[in-house]
Amino acid sequence: MLNRLRYPLLLLSLLLLLAAIWAGLVRMGWRWPAILPTLPLSHGPLMVSGFLGTLIGLERAIAIRARWAYLGPSATALGAVLLIFGIGGSLGAVLITLGSLVLLLVFIFILRQHLVLYTITMTLGALVWLVGNLFWLSGWPVHRVVLWWAGFLILTIAGERLELARLLSLSRAKNAAFVGSIAIFLTGLVISMLNFDLGTRLAGLGMVSMAVWLLRNDIARHTIKKTALPRYSAICLLSGYVWLVVGGLISLGFGGMVAGMRYDAFLHAIFLGFVFSMLFAHAPIIFPAVLGGPVLYSPFFYVFLILLQVSLLGRLVADLAGFWQIRMWSGLLNGVALILFIGSMLVLVVRGRIVKQT
Repeated sequence: MLNRLRYPLLLLSLLLLLAAIWAGLVRMGWRWPAILPTLPLSHGPLMVSGFLGTLIGLERAIAIRARWAYLGPSATALGAVLLIFGIGGSLGAVLITLGSLVLLLVFIFILRQHLVLYTITMTLGALVWLVGNLFWLSGWPVHRVVLWWAGFLILTIAGERLELARLLSLSRAKNAAFVGSIAIFLTGLVISMLNFDLGTRLAGLGMVSMAVWLLRNDIARHTIKKTALPRYSAICLLSGYVWLVVGGLISLGFGGMVAGMRYDAFLHAIFLGFVFSMLFAHAPIIFPAVLGGPVLYSPFFYVFLILLQVSLLGRLVADLAGFWQIRMWSGLLNGVALILFIGSMLVLVVRGRIVKQT
């Protein structure tokens, strides 16, 4: 039963990714049909909760092998679908919030078995997602909530990377520095509830601190010297940390942003540059875990990575310089890079399963 459930949930999460990309391009100004009038407004929730939240929840449910854990990704996926079609009133947001609650319970379950710094960090990430969703459900505007959604992904990824960094036998001082960067970021989130501008700047400082820590201590610094998939993943990871520095500096420099091109630059440095660079690095592990087949490494992976990085750089330069047309074309190439990468990953997993069976 559980093995059957993972496939439709993964497929639905990928369809939600496509919907989120389409919604984002319509919001940028591409004169394409919105299909549904509610779709463009759902871009952020679809990308963060619909796609990434469902994918993370599914991966964790598979890892702990518990039936109840599948309620999380099922709820976020269904909630995102309701947002797309604009039906059910606030039911979509309620289901997404319920899904984030289930993920928090999953991490608490993990925490009871392994009470260590990296599981604590990932549990905090799930908690931050739940809190942000509760604010969103209560009517807070997205620009006030998005920092909490970013915190969910940043802390989850940081915890996963810390888990692997244990192989390097980190000193107490390095662990303390990691905790310090997390504390700065979380303090910024809390302060943002009272003083949005100051809290955003402090959270940005925490992002920069965390990114610098990861650049200095992640095992990717060593695996980049290897070949094939380990080297490719390391390049993805290190480039992602650079984008986290960029996003943190924008947040630190401009403070609380409500809308506009600087706001776009901040969001996509984090969600596209940092988060999707991490996804590009981890997809060869995540997809086989979900689909049950190995990924055959291809040097062609670099084409998608380079396309993502170059188009994102063009987008941020256009955002900060006010070049609207360049921003639109760069955004289109962002979407193309994501679609080509995910599509190629699925093809390679299928090929890997065929090779494995023969």
